[in-house]
Amino acid sequence: MTSTEQHAEGAGPFTTRLTWQVPGGGTAVWESRLARRRGIIAVRPAGAPDGRHTPADDLALGRLRRLNAIAATAFVIGGALFALGGGVAQFGSGDATTCASIYFTGGLFFNTGGYVSLLQVVNAPRHVPGGAGRLVTSGWRWWSYEPTRVDWLSTFVLFAGTLVFGVNLLDSFIQGLSVQQINRLIWVPDVIGCLLFLISGHLAFVEVCHGRRPCAGRRSLGWLIVAVNQFGSVLFMVSALAAYTRPATADPASADIANWGTLLGAACFSLGGLLQFGERP
Repeated sequence: MTSTEQHAEGAGPFTTRLTWQVPGGGTAVWESRLARRRGIIAVRPAGAPDGRHTPADDLALGRLRRLNAIAATAFVIGGALFALGGGVAQFGSGDATTCASIYFTGGLFFNTGGYVSLLQVVNAPRHVPGGAGRLVTSGWRWWSYEPTRVDWLSTFVLFAGTLVFGVNLLDSFIQGLSVQQINRLIWVPDVIGCLLFLISGHLAFVEVCHGRRPCAGRRSLGWLIVAVNQFGSVLFMVSALAAYTRPATADPASADIANWGTLLGAACFSLGGLLQFGERP
């Protein structure tokens, strides 16, 4: 591999790992998730048997630590509140308004976690392909549009899913809805939000696996976080489908499955948030 050659890995238009020869000899390896979560890039000097992780500057690392702490805390609290709401609904310890209030509060924390996760991507230190193997820090941004980056697309879809859930949660406060209105205003946004969570999780797997094939043997902390959250998304979708209100009876298809799916899925997101505390610079 010459100094101008690069080896890219990923899926479709997405590059999740890039390897190149640095000027003067040696090899640099940039990985999307490691760079944006831990602020590091791998560099192996010429003739050295092993590589080393080179961190970004202190400004970038400080940003990543703060954003990671906020996002992780938001998902832990949001997941705990959703699990509490599912428990209240299942065991009958509160009325519908109480459940809706708990879910809505948890939804605000999910909104926060989703947006801060996007900020982690937007403000992550960037690599310079063909450069000396270091990460470069740019100015702070509150937004960017980078749909060709799988990390940006994954977190943007996640954030969009939390906003759609917000529509579902707000509509759940409305009283006197017909069965058709319940399904249109509450159930449909719920299903759409769950679908967006599943898409986000699939894109996150593409990022950690560097391709479309599953990589269950990777067993990194990043992989574990993605797997736990995706399992939670599956449970959320099961819960949403079970919450469909049947026109003939005006009852959910299965209230028990809906409540337990929400409780266990939310517990997965809360666990994912706890694990995320360990994935930091």
